[in-house]
Amino acid sequence: MKYLIILGDGMADEPIESLGNKTILQAANIPTMDKLAAMGRNGRLITVPEGFHPGSEIANLEVLGYDVNKVFEGRGSLEAASMGVPIEPGEMAMRCNIICIENEKIKNHSAGHISNEEAYQLIDFLNEKLGSDKVRFFPGISYRHLLKIKGGDKRVSCTPPHDVPGTPFCDVMVKADCPEAQSTADLLNDLILRSQELLSKHPVNLKRMAEGKDPANSIWPWSAGYKPNMKTLLETYGLKSGAVISAVDLIKGIGVYAGLKPIEVEGATGLYDTNYEGKTQAAIDALKKNDFVYLHIEASDEAGHEGDVSLKLKTVEFLENRVVKPIFEEVSKWDEPVAIAVLPDHPTPCRIRTHVAAPVPFLIYKPGVEPDAVQKYDEESAKEGSYGTLTGEEFMKALLA
Repeated sequence: MKYLIILGDGMADEPIESLGNKTILQAANIPTMDKLAAMGRNGRLITVPEGFHPGSEIANLEVLGYDVNKVFEGRGSLEAASMGVPIEPGEMAMRCNIICIENEKIKNHSAGHISNEEAYQLIDFLNEKLGSDKVRFFPGISYRHLLKIKGGDKRVSCTPPHDVPGTPFCDVMVKADCPEAQSTADLLNDLILRSQELLSKHPVNLKRMAEGKDPANSIWPWSAGYKPNMKTLLETYGLKSGAVISAVDLIKGIGVYAGLKPIEVEGATGLYDTNYEGKTQAAIDALKKNDFVYLHIEASDEAGHEGDVSLKLKTVEFLENRVVKPIFEEVSKWDEPVAIAVLPDHPTPCRIRTHVAAPVPFLIYKPGVEPDAVQKYDEESAKEGSYGTLTGEEFMKALLA
């Protein structure tokens, strides 16, 4: 048996009035997902343990069976692994967004989904002006970058920018959790303010504003941590080999620490215009060579953050028609059976434009295993599933059993 997890980031939602009080999954035309639910077994998974922020870093670690109380060291250190940036003893890594601030308020967390080329110019410029032996920026994808600080203290409270659109940025700047971390908080806040002075006049932003686009006029560092200590999935579950496919450095970094080989797909953007067909083919090819594949699709989460109901609905139907359906049709022809799980990592409701910690619906289809009574894949139907509500490593154990 081979195993595939198809994760639609943030695709769970709440009932939406414009959809007749249906959720996105209930309103979407997803016959293959419904078929897999009807042929498989269903349930709900708690992906955000009590006391944790409902971020994708926490939720995806939990989906893969990790105890975040033991292994989580911040988003930055996970993304660094994907980017090939080593985190040495005494170094702290942080996710560093470049965001848009308008009228002293956070307009969006993505600077209007700035292009890689534009972002690289800005990150190089920030390194030239703000970098030092202690401070270093590393370019990632679009608005998602990395900040590494020697001697940094991770005991600081930072607000993810996607959680607070419309909020005055001064109200959500970095705060020290203890006196020893005050110098780190002061350094980070100084970098934020200095970046705003520098970026507002950069030619990339002047050009973007002239074109009516959002400027990338501030950095926003968050989720600090050191190098994590994680067992691989191969060690934990006895898998022989595995792969991860994602446009997002965070997910690829989790995969690296989990012992999964990251597979790059040309045109994978992390948005609704991502190369779905390329990722689908990559997953099929990876399944031929590996026991386990983690296929992550980011688009629904970004649509949720934008509060765009019609776009989010479209991304879920893209996932159905361009990923789930062709993969299921292909692996159904194989001699070796393939178990398929479909789920989000967390809900990203369009109404509030950020993540919530509610349990997510999942389906697990295994050829030859007797199904439960559920006939559709959505938040409400999953409540009737035979798995009930799972936590922690229970989902991975159910998939691999």
